[in-house]
Amino acid sequence: MSQVEDFLSREDEQEIVEAIRVAEKNTSGEIRVHIEQTTSKVPFDRALEVFHDLKMNETQQKNGVLFYFAVADKSFAICGDKGINDLVADDFWDCTKDKMVEQFKTGNFKKGIVDGILNAGEQLKKYFPWSEGDTNELSNEISKG
Repeated sequence: MSQVEDFLSREDEQEIVEAIRVAEKNTSGEIRVHIEQTTSKVPFDRALEVFHDLKMNETQQKNGVLFYFAVADKSFAICGDKGINDLVADDFWDCTKDKMVEQFKTGNFKKGIVDGILNAGEQLKKYFPWSEGDTNELSNEISKG
């Protein structure tokens, strides 16, 4: 098995997908998680490529958020679409990253990811609250590369 498959158990993945569902109940924002083995690129640059590969840039309000992980490299990045980036401060995702790193340092990757997703949902609802008629534009499933 690769490190991608060993990174999270099936139960961990289900809890992460549930966290995405919960976070998206309060916001029109769309959250995805992508996990891959390694990258030769700067993690944020690779995250932007994956963001476009997953068509996250095609949401109606340009409010998609990707949590990207390269497990062998022990690196991750969070990137948001133009609709978010136009409204928030440059360090907007730093508090989310900090919460996640706290858990990662103790080896609790699932909890770190869930905490990050729920924090992102709380942040997003300030700028993109859920409204009647909102549809889930993107899959909540974890993608793997």
